[in-house]
Amino acid sequence: MGTHEKHMKLCLKLAIKGLGNVAPNPMVGCIIVHNEKVIGKGYHKKFGEAHAEINAIRSVKNKALLKDSTLYVSLEPCSHHGKTPPCADAIIKCGIRRVVIGGIDPNPLVKGKGIAKLIKHGCSIITGILEDECMDLNKRFFTFYLEKRPYIILKWAMTQDGYIDKHRTEKENPLKVTGKEALELSHKWRSEEQAIIIGTNTAIMDNPMLTTRRVKGKSPVRIVLDRDLKIPLNSNIFNNFASVIIINGKKNHKEGNIEYFKINYTGNTLEKVLASLYKHHFQSVIVEGGATLLNTFIHSGYWDEARVFTSDKKIGKGIKAPAFKGIPSDTQKIGNDSLNMYKNPA
Repeated sequence: MGTHEKHMKLCLKLAIKGLGNVAPNPMVGCIIVHNEKVIGKGYHKKFGEAHAEINAIRSVKNKALLKDSTLYVSLEPCSHHGKTPPCADAIIKCGIRRVVIGGIDPNPLVKGKGIAKLIKHGCSIITGILEDECMDLNKRFFTFYLEKRPYIILKWAMTQDGYIDKHRTEKENPLKVTGKEALELSHKWRSEEQAIIIGTNTAIMDNPMLTTRRVKGKSPVRIVLDRDLKIPLNSNIFNNFASVIIINGKKNHKEGNIEYFKINYTGNTLEKVLASLYKHHFQSVIVEGGATLLNTFIHSGYWDEARVFTSDKKIGKGIKAPAFKGIPSDTQKIGNDSLNMYKNPA
């Protein structure tokens, strides 16, 4: 591994610390190197706060060294005024003249403009260092700008004989398919994404909260597909622990932590749901609905990852797990349950 790659690895290691806290911004890590010694480090910690480059520059104790240093950053520095001033301007102002970049920012507000500004002001630029790794780190961000939809993660748990629940009434509790280790991991996943989606039946039958109460971390925005507004307002999903969006066919409205997005439910409803989420800047969602909703995503091809737990339980009959075929990209043991991870090959 070359020197540039070694330094970019450190940028990536820093960047991942922002997972779950910076969206809709990308995760970015940055280091500053003087005579092959790292003199500054930074990463984007929280949306609306300082970007990685600013934090790295601020961390350098002897600012006089900056003019003879190289700045490494996992994603192209921004060149526009957003929540914070342009990072390209800060790099130029502090006298850094060598910049090594992992990936190009696909955001039309940036996309090459940050690099162009740096070159215009005399900076020497190297790009494409560990580019694939840099892009994979921000797969949510890249999917949003390139595909014009959120990054979609499907998640479910099933018994060894292929069922996600027993047949039951509203008053009966859902089947506990997996153990506490799998449940805690599921809550950790929730904390890493912007939103979580379920359908009307799951909201009514399971009465879930969809929070991250089993781990430290913020709860995602809870999104429910409820065409005719059937879900009772005293349901757990409407509590104040997190925001709620109801994608429905009747009204646009906001009241407290609940917001209603109206769409036309005729034709390809899923495409309209995703278009609405894109319009409202959601870069990632976990689909934790029932088999019907999950099958809709699977059959449409609108998914990027599938995370499937299988327990050692057998129930003989019940609600069939989603119809899904694929070769796992990874398999793990989580407590007494197995976890298969899939990536959409399309």
